[in-house]
Amino acid sequence: MTSRSTPPPAHSGAPASSSPLRRLIARGRDEAHRVASPLELFFDLCFVVAIAQAGVQLVHAVAESHAGEGILNYAMVFFAIWWAWMNFSWFASAYDNDDVLYRVVTLVQIAGVLVLAAGISRAFEDHDFLAVWLGYAIMRLAMSAQWIRVALSSEGPERTMALRYATGVLLCQVGWLGLVVLPEDVRPWVFLVMAVLEVCVPLYAEKDYNTSWHPHHIAERYGLLTIIVLGETIAAATIAVKSAVDEHDALGELLPIAAGGLLVIFSAWWIYFAVPIHGHLRSSRQAFLWGYGHYLIFASAAAIGAGLEVAVEQAVGKAHISTLAASAAVTLPTALFLLTVWALHSRHFKIGIAQQLVLPVTALLVILCTFLGDWAVLAAGIVSGLAVAVGVALTARSAGGERETHGETAPVA
Repeated sequence: MTSRSTPPPAHSGAPASSSPLRRLIARGRDEAHRVASPLELFFDLCFVVAIAQAGVQLVHAVAESHAGEGILNYAMVFFAIWWAWMNFSWFASAYDNDDVLYRVVTLVQIAGVLVLAAGISRAFEDHDFLAVWLGYAIMRLAMSAQWIRVALSSEGPERTMALRYATGVLLCQVGWLGLVVLPEDVRPWVFLVMAVLEVCVPLYAEKDYNTSWHPHHIAERYGLLTIIVLGETIAAATIAVKSAVDEHDALGELLPIAAGGLLVIFSAWWIYFAVPIHGHLRSSRQAFLWGYGHYLIFASAAAIGAGLEVAVEQAVGKAHISTLAASAAVTLPTALFLLTVWALHSRHFKIGIAQQLVLPVTALLVILCTFLGDWAVLAAGIVSGLAVAVGVALTARSAGGERETHGETAPVA
């Protein structure tokens, strides 16, 4: 996105919360010590409830040999969760004034995601999207109300931008009704069209004026949700293993899956946080691509947990699928996570072809692990762990070479 008008630095920090109501004006992009607020952390945790529900239903669909339908429903539901979270996060980065009305409207958004979470099982099992639509509408109407507050507190291009956001968000909710009233065979196309329109709203709204989001704050917000999703993945896999051991006494069969799953998740965390991405988020175009691309990062990270649950159920005979399909439920989202993280930010910090190839080659090797039968998950975990080790070694070697170039002595590893 290109900006024809850039917002001035408004105020250097969030105003004191003692005032119950104040103007919703932009925060400064260069504000020092900007971190996530307790309300934002609460917001993330409540959203993960919906992500967990989507993961549970994906497990059931894949385990019952309905992978195609399950993945489609998962993609649709996850988009609603992710898009509402993303819109709020960027808005809060620019306009969080922490007054009473801002807090109340944010809590309404949290209520909306809980309504959406309650309807996820019916969306998967009965193709009934009424509760999902209602929960999403609650979140988006609250978001529109926030933009109207911005419009009332601003003027000129910023006011126009805020009104475009509010109008675009409201109009999209009418289109999403198609998921409720139109025939089932048309709904995937409704989803595709409406998803494209939704992601175009920020492009249209900010074509003349960009919001003053904070790079450090945005990077932290995305990182925190990544941590929470990976934590939920570990929790889901742990519960699956415990249940299988309690019911089938199959600890020996599950150890490779448990060990491999932990290696995959630990490696995913290490790889994601290996580089300080906030320095890359300086232009709106870069931030736009990075922020939108996280749909695949979040969705694949959550799907890894679902895949581990499927692998556990298949190992103890509860899933009606082959070992190959169960292995793919882990390796494919893992490979997608690795490729997307590389494409969005790791590649910007890699020097030389060797460093650039680590994650793409690792993703390919993880996919090949799918064909190793009962040892597929463990092999994928080992490959992921080796990728971290190789990346660390190459980075240390590169740093040592730079120090020698500048006349310094590189430390011995």
